[in-house]
Amino acid sequence: MEPWLGPEAAGLRLGWPALLLWVSSLSYSVSSPASLAPSLVPRVRISYNFGRTFLGLDKCNACIGTSICKKFFKEEIRFDERLDSHLGLRPDDLPSYPANYSDDSKTWRPVEVSRLVSKHQNEISDQRICDSAAAPKTCSIERVLRKTGRFRKWLQAKRLTPDLVQGLSSPFLRCPSQRLLDRVVRRYAEVADAGSIFMDHFTDRDKLRLLYTLSVNAHPILLQIFPGAEGWPLPKYVGSCGRLLVSTSTSPLQEFYGAPPDQAADLAYQLLGVLESLRSNDLNYFFYFTRVDAAMFGIFNNGHLFIRDASALGVIDRQEGSQAATRAEENKDIFSCLVSGCQVELPSCDTVPEKQSLVLVCEQVLPRLLQAKFPSPVQEEIDAALARCGEGARPDSEVLGAARQLKDILRPLRTCDPRFAYRYPDCKYDDKF
Repeated sequence: MEPWLGPEAAGLRLGWPALLLWVSSLSYSVSSPASLAPSLVPRVRISYNFGRTFLGLDKCNACIGTSICKKFFKEEIRFDERLDSHLGLRPDDLPSYPANYSDDSKTWRPVEVSRLVSKHQNEISDQRICDSAAAPKTCSIERVLRKTGRFRKWLQAKRLTPDLVQGLSSPFLRCPSQRLLDRVVRRYAEVADAGSIFMDHFTDRDKLRLLYTLSVNAHPILLQIFPGAEGWPLPKYVGSCGRLLVSTSTSPLQEFYGAPPDQAADLAYQLLGVLESLRSNDLNYFFYFTRVDAAMFGIFNNGHLFIRDASALGVIDRQEGSQAATRAEENKDIFSCLVSGCQVELPSCDTVPEKQSLVLVCEQVLPRLLQAKFPSPVQEEIDAALARCGEGARPDSEVLGAARQLKDILRPLRTCDPRFAYRYPDCKYDDKF
């Protein structure tokens, strides 16, 4: 069965050409949105079939999304020349791709095109789906998923309720509240007429697409329901097509390990501030990381730090309370096993401490950013505060206190100049910045 391309790409089905990858000859700089002259984004064809295989539409049109398919096929997303990897990887094996994006084919801005899981993991996931139905090595994964008991419940549901997502492996859904799930439905950008907490306007394929995305990686959902435009530390969700997500570009934090002291201090200060906003915010959601690495955080060219990868974020609703996840085996199905083993168990939400994200960041990320950057005795003070902040055996109050002390040390080490455009020139006139 040939996958359906969705309303935005349906007009492109007739006489489907062999689509070729457009490559920009620009040298690429990962940064915040910027306009590029159309003459600077030449169309250079290379011998790589782009089309449905690259996007994943040939195997799974019900994956992640179709909102931005038209952009790919109208050549309003063009890839950078650095797809030629010095590691010898084939272009379709990369986890992410720098690209340029346009709304009018005249002005361009850099974006990042990402896979939510690796191509290899997608292949494993597809095989698990076929195996679950005792199907041959290749099968219509959409047809198999439609026949599952969980999806039949989704088809009958008018509202996304906690029982419909129980057993999924995403930390985001470990302890979902009704308020959180209503926010998912109301802000889901892959359907028309978003805004209602009810799913009456969802087609069958819309429901399957949302269920699949939540099962594989909730990162694009988090970008949609907690947008950067509202002050959340996440990049802008541009759209999805097949298994690929498009978002605004940031440079990963590990590229700044060699940054000068004032920039390192600024980034560390921002990162601690981000974690503070995840613990305490106006909506009364408690966000926590289940794992961290430097690649999960990114920086725009204005110096502003964001969460680049939200796939390891859990959410607990402190206002409404969360429905505790049950360990009952009847909640496990093929959707529980698409990216992890079916027996993986996450800890109870009641056991997640306030300090969790701080301990992970202070132990695994900040030491490399701040090591040997500052003169004595400042460096010793930083190292001591980092050690206390990263010690998981300490009570929450001591870890949070060490983080506050570290921020107090770092604050005067930051400078006020145009390199930090996200707070310049405000920092010249207000100590708050």
